[in-house]
Amino acid sequence: MTEPVDFSACERLPGRAYNGANGKKIAVRYDGAVWLVKFPPSAADKPTALSYTNSCFCEHVASTIANMIGLKSHETRLGTFTNGKTKTVCACRDFTADGGQLYDFCSIKNTVIDSETNGTGTELDDVLETIELQSFVDPVELKAHFWDMFVVDAFLGNFDRHNGNWGFLVDPVTRKAEIAPAYDFGSCLLPQADDDIMRRVIDDKAELDARIYSFPASALKQNGKKIGYVDFIAQNRDGVLAPSLARIVPRIDLAAINAFIDGTPLMTALQRQFYKTYLAARYEALFGGVVR
Repeated sequence: MTEPVDFSACERLPGRAYNGANGKKIAVRYDGAVWLVKFPPSAADKPTALSYTNSCFCEHVASTIANMIGLKSHETRLGTFTNGKTKTVCACRDFTADGGQLYDFCSIKNTVIDSETNGTGTELDDVLETIELQSFVDPVELKAHFWDMFVVDAFLGNFDRHNGNWGFLVDPVTRKAEIAPAYDFGSCLLPQADDDIMRRVIDDKAELDARIYSFPASALKQNGKKIGYVDFIAQNRDGVLAPSLARIVPRIDLAAINAFIDGTPLMTALQRQFYKTYLAARYEALFGGVVR
C-alpha cells in the first residue's frame, strides 16, 4: 500500500494562489516539485464529516484512474496536513509550475465572437462550435480530447465538468498553446456519499441503479437539459463517440483499478468496496458490449 504523505512537513511556497470554490488550497514543495494541496470543503453545510472529506479521495482516485485509462490528467497524491487538527488532503502536481499559463475553456470561449452565448454556456452544440472556431490548438485534436474526456467523465460519474475546469497551457513567451492535462476530478464517484449511502448502494441494486441511470448527469446540456451519460453513449456509440470509445474502453482494466483502490491509503474498507462496486456497475451500464 502506498504510504500517505505528511504535507505539513513540506516547504510551503508563498505567493502562489489558486482559484476554485471547493476548499482551501496551498502550494508546497514535495519531491522536488510544486504541488497544490487541496483541503476538504468546510463541513458547515454537510451532513457528515465523511461527505466533505470524500472530495479528497474522489479527486485522487478519479484522476489516477483517468491517467490509467489514457486521459492525460494531473498527478495526485493522498496525504495529511496537520495545523491544530490533522486532515486528509489531496495534493495535485502543479502543471503550471514551469511557467505555462492556464487558460480555461470558458475564457477561450469568450474570445470566439461568433458564439451565441458567453463562456459559461454548456450547451453541447455551442461548445462544439467553439471548438471548431477557436484558434489556440488544432480543432480536430481538441475535439478528440473533448470526447475522450466525456467518456472518462461518464465512467467516473463526473457531474461538474464545466467550461471553467478544462483548458489549455500557453507559453507566455512563444504564445504557443497545448491542451492542459485534465484536472478537477473532485465531483466524481459520488463525493457526498456517507457511510449510509455507500452501504445502500452496495446492498441495494435499486439504489445503485439510481446513481447510474438517474444521476449524476453531465454538466453539458442539450436543449437546456443536462445530458444523461448512459442514454447519450447508447445513442452515439456508433457516431461522434465511436473513436473515443475505441480508444478509452479497451484500456479500462477493472482488475488493475481494483488493485489500485486496494492499495490507496487512508480509505476505509467500506469506501474501497463502494468504489469498486460503483465503477464495475458503471462500466457495464455504459460500455457493456461497446468494445470487447
